[in-house]
Amino acid sequence: MTREQVEAVALALPATTNVIQWGGSDVYKVGGKVFAICGLAGGLSFKVTPIGFVALTEGGPGRQAPYCAKGHWVAINLDAVDDADITDWLANAHALIAAKLTRRARLELGLA
Repeated sequence: MTREQVEAVALALPATTNVIQWGGSDVYKVGGKVFAICGLAGGLSFKVTPIGFVALTEGGPGRQAPYCAKGHWVAINLDAVDDADITDWLANAHALIAAKLTRRARLELGLA
């Protein structure tokens, strides 16, 4: 998957915004909260569950995301995994972050 394809998938998720931050990385947010970052070291970083973190970093295609691993963030190389997996991981990351928003914020964004 290319960076442009990641952008298309991420922006297709409800209430997603994209800003360029941190040295030219595409930062994808829902409700102002980051759920994925594309462009750091040629890969994609995203939020996962604690179980997903273990699965992806211990024997899976991922590694601990720089500066974010403590919060259960994984980094992958875009060319090392299947496009369908990336699509699923982005949707899950979006859902995890959206669930942390207040009920009011979810209602305003049309996520509730």
